Amino acid sequence: MAETDSLAALYADFADLNMEGGWHRKFPALWPEPRHNFLPHAWHYRDVKPILDRAGRLVDTQLAERRNLTMFNPVEGNIYSTVRTIVAAYQMIRPGEVARSHRHTPNALRLILEGRGTYTVVDGQQVEMRPGDVLLTPSWSWHSHFNSGADDCYWMDFLDVPLVHLIEPHPDGVEADTVALDVAPIAFRWEDTLAALTLEQERVGANQPVSVRLGPAQLDTIRLDMLRIPAGCDTPALRTTANAIFAVVRGSGTSTIDGTTLDWSFGDTIAVPAWRPFSHHADEDSILLQVCDAPVLEKLGWLRVATA
Repeated sequence: MAETDSLAALYADFADLNMEGGWHRKFPALWPEPRHNFLPHAWHYRDVKPILDRAGRLVDTQLAERRNLTMFNPVEGNIYSTVRTIVAAYQMIRPGEVARSHRHTPNALRLILEGRGTYTVVDGQQVEMRPGDVLLTPSWSWHSHFNSGADDCYWMDFLDVPLVHLIEPHPDGVEADTVALDVAPIAFRWEDTLAALTLEQERVGANQPVSVRLGPAQLDTIRLDMLRIPAGCDTPALRTTANAIFAVVRGSGTSTIDGTTLDWSFGDTIAVPAWRPFSHHADEDSILLQVCDAPVLEKLGWLRVATA
């Protein structure tokens, strides 16, 4: 056989064309279950808050209107995403500051941790940001934040930016016509969430983990569930094709993710990549916000949930 008719020569010829033969792939194109690439990881609010405070003194709104710290997963080569489809960040705004209005394709939401007197404006609707509240910013909605109180305000951001990238600043800086609302579809108030969890606990019984879906307003790509775990209790061990981030609203405990045990307490963030077995244990009565990409997988028919 001529040298040019050898397999090695054949492979070399189409490799030079940026092509690959389906019968001898270096890496498989498909695999039987989600790959274990993104890693379980926890970020602790007690470590982050002092850094945000220092940034508040050193980084003004001229340098960075959104004074935030993005949590990127420590998997090799990653520089942005917290889990595959979602990015999370801690943010702080100081008294008198304004984060001017912009809009973007990614859906966003916020979990308020500390501080009073700060408001968000979403498409002209002005809503106070209170500790424990969850507030939505749907795709392509104009939104700004301003602190008219006396407290520094801290919150956590969650966005589906890894799915889409596009941003546009408001031509006037901030929206001119706003309506102040105490009750709005985009705002899930802490007291309402507690009441819903209490009703669910009464239905299920004491000493059992319970969860409620935040709604009826929904984001197209992100699902929100508030999970309550009584002291000393464990959640069932599960694994799912959905990627999830858990934020600690109250309490302390541990999460075991694919054999890795991570401690958590108020304000902490836990990344649970797809198809990693996980469960949570509460050392004290605890409430966690789950942010996951299940709606995307449901629409594509790819969502799977199994006991671990």
